[in-house]
Amino acid sequence: MKNITIDNYLDNHYIHRSNWLRASVLGANDGIISISSLAIGVAAASSTREPIVLATVAGLVAGALSMAAGEYVSVSSQTDTEKADIEREIIELNEMPEEEMKILAQIYEKRGLKAETAMQVAIEFTEKDALEAHVRDELGINEISKANPIQAALASGAAFTIGGIMPLLTVLFAPVNGLEYWLYGFTIVFLVILGIASANTGGSSIKKAILRITIWGTIAMGLSALVGYFFGVNV
Repeated sequence: MKNITIDNYLDNHYIHRSNWLRASVLGANDGIISISSLAIGVAAASSTREPIVLATVAGLVAGALSMAAGEYVSVSSQTDTEKADIEREIIELNEMPEEEMKILAQIYEKRGLKAETAMQVAIEFTEKDALEAHVRDELGINEISKANPIQAALASGAAFTIGGIMPLLTVLFAPVNGLEYWLYGFTIVFLVILGIASANTGGSSIKKAILRITIWGTIAMGLSALVGYFFGVNV
């Protein structure tokens, strides 16, 4: 019989992929929809390919950099908050260790343990590594949820670029006449592929993922086309 360790068992769960999967799906989805919507808006007001290509390339570069920078700043803020809470916990453990142990015991008791058992668990965890126990069980910070700014920024920026290249290829090779319809059709295909890939990777419902991603994508592209038609002039 195959030997199964707790680490191997936990690695098989999808939640361990949540951080990078969220950033990757968000980046790719944003890249596909943003660049497609931009291209559709310009195509709706243009009869030549050059301005559409220029707008699409500019949007792709700016969007990828903005996505990476925004994700880095956002996740860095979360990391700073986590570090501040950990520093505060270190001070509290040094100044009032008994009170902190009681807090830990109360946490376990609220989760369903008897008072005596909860206190015994708190004592044993405190003896092993008090800070780790409080960071995990009081603050709710663990390896799964812990923020990683660099990983999130790289995943978002790269995913946005990959997603944005797809509508760019459509702009380069599809006929200029009716380009907005070509963009819409191919974008829906791209979104369906992304929905299937993200659902398989995250172990969720493929049908729900496809519906969610295509409905909002259609709304975004439809509004962009209306803006292009309404405010655009032929260029």
